[in-house]
Amino acid sequence: MSKLVKDLITDEVQGRLKGVTDLFLVNLVGLDAVKTQALRKKLREKHIHLMMVKNSLARRATEGSVLLPAFEGATGMLAVVYGATDVVALAKEIIKLADDKHMAPFAATGGVMGGAKLSAAEVKDISKWPTREEQLSLLVGQMLSAGGRLAGQLGSVGGAIVSQIKEKAKEPAGEAAPA
Repeated sequence: MSKLVKDLITDEVQGRLKGVTDLFLVNLVGLDAVKTQALRKKLREKHIHLMMVKNSLARRATEGSVLLPAFEGATGMLAVVYGATDVVALAKEIIKLADDKHMAPFAATGGVMGGAKLSAAEVKDISKWPTREEQLSLLVGQMLSAGGRLAGQLGSVGGAIVSQIKEKAKEPAGEAAPA
C-alpha cells in the first residue's frame, strides 16, 4: 500500500473517530456475508458504528488520542465498534450479539474506555452495569420516594383529624363525648 493511500485511510479513520472516547474491538473472522450484513443491520438500528480497519492504520490514526491503548498489542483482523447512547449500552449490545449462537464466531476482544485499555472480560463486566437511562430512572425514583413518603405521612395525619372532626359533628350539640 502506498504512503498516499495510507495517509488517505488514516485521515478517514481519524475523521470517523473524532469525538469518540470509548470503543470496543470485535472479531468478525469466520462470519459469512449474510451474517455480517445481519450484524451490521442490528448495530445500525442501535446507532452503533462498525468499521473494519487494519490494526497498523488504526494505531496510526489514533496516535495521540485516548483511543490508542485499544490498538496496542492488537493482532489479527479486528473491527472497531463505537456509538450507542453510552458505553454500557454499547457493551450490552456487543455481549448480547456475542452470546447469540447465530453470530457464532463474533466476539468482543477488548477496547478502551476513558483512555484505559479493556480486556474482553472487562467488556463483559461493563455490560452488567446499569445504562445511563437505568441510572437516571433509579435516581428519579429515589428523589420522588422521599416526597411520596412525606405526602403520605401528611395525608395520614390530616385524614385522622378529618375523621375526628366528622365524629364530633355527628354528636348532638348538647352532649359531650365521654373522656
